[in-house]
Amino acid sequence: MNSRSLLRQLSLTAASLALCASALAQTPPAILPLQSEPAPKLIPYPPLPEPLARGVVIVQFRTENFRVMPVFGKTAVELSPRIGHLHVTVDSGPATWAHTSEDPVIVVGLAPGPHKLRLELADPSHKILATEVVPVTVPEVKR
Repeated sequence: MNSRSLLRQLSLTAASLALCASALAQTPPAILPLQSEPAPKLIPYPPLPEPLARGVVIVQFRTENFRVMPVFGKTAVELSPRIGHLHVTVDSGPATWAHTSEDPVIVVGLAPGPHKLRLELADPSHKILATEVVPVTVPEVKR
């Protein structure tokens, strides 16, 4: 390859890189500043019957206008789409934990009988945005 064709090849490569960089600069970020959005919704499903028969409570859920992820702090409250986590409480108990993924909520070790699993959508500053209660009846498990 002579110097003239090498210079031409380098020029074309530089122009291509500049075009790609320009296109990337105009691509909106994956998380945008919060605008006027519909309210987030939490839709839990009844506990899965097969694990429940063994005393294991598995509750699947989905969200609308909200993503469940391990993000906390004031700055994250202003992001769009809305992000946050679930607060999970069993039987209005003294303990609540943060569920930070879209995996099902799993609870083991409950005594046989009726229980209530309270699921709350919480923003990154722990402000509750939606609440749903899932009734659960744990059967007597023979071991």
